Amino acid sequence: LLGTPAKTFCCAGCGFCGKVLVWPYEMSHWLNLKIILEELLQRGHELTILISSRSYLFDYHNPSAFNFEVIFVSGTREDAEKKVNEFLDAAVNIMPTLSLWESAKLFQNFFLEATEQFEEVCRKAVYNESLMEKLRETKYDVMVIDPVVPCGELVAELLGVPFVNSIRHSVGDIIERYCGHLPVPPSYVPVSMGGLTDRMTFMERLKNMMFTLFFNFVLQQYDFQFWDQFYSEALGKRLCSIVINYMIILTEIWLIRTYWDFEFPRPYLPNFEFVGGLHCKPNVCLQEMEDFIQSSGEDGVVVFSLGFLVKNLTEEKANFIASALAQLPQKVLWRYKGKKPATLGANTRIFDWLPQNDLLGHPKTKAFITHGGTNGIYEAIYHGIPMVGIPMFADQPDNIAHMKAKGAAVEVNFNTMTSADLLSALRTVIYQPSYKENAMRLSRIHHDQPIKPLDRAVFWIEFVMRHKGAKHLRPASHDLTWFQYHSLDVIGFLLACVATVIFTVTKCCLFSCQKIGTGKKKKRE
Repeated sequence: LLGTPAKTFCCAGCGFCGKVLVWPYEMSHWLNLKIILEELLQRGHELTILISSRSYLFDYHNPSAFNFEVIFVSGTREDAEKKVNEFLDAAVNIMPTLSLWESAKLFQNFFLEATEQFEEVCRKAVYNESLMEKLRETKYDVMVIDPVVPCGELVAELLGVPFVNSIRHSVGDIIERYCGHLPVPPSYVPVSMGGLTDRMTFMERLKNMMFTLFFNFVLQQYDFQFWDQFYSEALGKRLCSIVINYMIILTEIWLIRTYWDFEFPRPYLPNFEFVGGLHCKPNVCLQEMEDFIQSSGEDGVVVFSLGFLVKNLTEEKANFIASALAQLPQKVLWRYKGKKPATLGANTRIFDWLPQNDLLGHPKTKAFITHGGTNGIYEAIYHGIPMVGIPMFADQPDNIAHMKAKGAAVEVNFNTMTSADLLSALRTVIYQPSYKENAMRLSRIHHDQPIKPLDRAVFWIEFVMRHKGAKHLRPASHDLTWFQYHSLDVIGFLLACVATVIFTVTKCCLFSCQKIGTGKKKKRE
């Protein structure tokens, strides 16, 4: 932690030193959130991170600048890592070979198992009286939450602490739509996990609507109902859609891990702040790799990484990927932990880990082969590098769809690609100038901001601490029922008025016709 003089200076600089409680998630979510927390530490704030003893990413046994409060649950870190690897193997290698129904059933099994694990962590946290009392006595000023994992908002409610959400997006945007009331018109805003753009054909708009309805039904019926019951027990009261209600009541600011260099134009609310690319920074010199990079001459280098989660490819895939890379005149730096492919070319070097940001910022880098993770894509945007996307699961197809629509990437299907497909995609982004030009255009947009993304994220967290919330940014839509929000009561009233007028006019016409008919009959008589 910061020394007293430094801490005093930081506190004086920002005008307020607060206590921050954090409910994080693993994987790339943590890598992004960690940057924000490190900046908060530098500014003198006190941080406490709630983590599970089963966490495979947080090693709370080793010294750290962060203060960890460990929630002890069954199972080990190795068990958790094994489950993650099983899911990744299923998502990458098994689900694509199954029918849609079989794939959905397999995903449901993983989803239910994950929900059980999240529930255990939540139960061990909120029902641990000594832990909760310790947290209450600390009197935190704000809580920073990754809402992908439920329970953070419940802890915040029990402690009476306002909170800030940090999120890329939820499945089907359901958390942002239901809990943040973010407008998502399906006519031109593609729902997450659909792999669509904002320029949709009729069939794509139909697909977008079906995705929206599907996610609404599945998550409300299974996920929200489950947590509604759990939250009701923990709070000792029963409310309709309690999960949504408490996220609405307590969420002050939503920090979205994208920006308009990435997003399609769409409506948003004043308490949504876009902070994409906050982890990006200028590159530094790479002495250990510089000789290999410089040996590429005018051809330059290609950086290849499928992320830290994908540790192994099948031997067949690794061989045809290596075969494609061997045919390039560029030198290739490939992050790969599997068996060395037999077809590996002299121009390709394999590494267990790559300083990805620094490599993408090197002037000799010509292209980036990526799985489409948000962090990697933002590093490519930051440095203006065109991409070959090989998306596999989660938000990756969406991310690559965004980059394709903006002319900065070419997509290759992971399950059906051949050496020729990969080679063709690489030659396209390297030798067609438009891809580099579009990547540089996105980079200029990203850098042309009045305040850096990291500073913006930290500002709003500190704002919530200073002002005990940000209720002035909270839209009145949060106080409306669903039928009021959609003006169904007004529409119903207007329809009733129209129906009344039509009924009255019809009755008057019938009555007049009847009177006229009666008068004529009397005259004839």
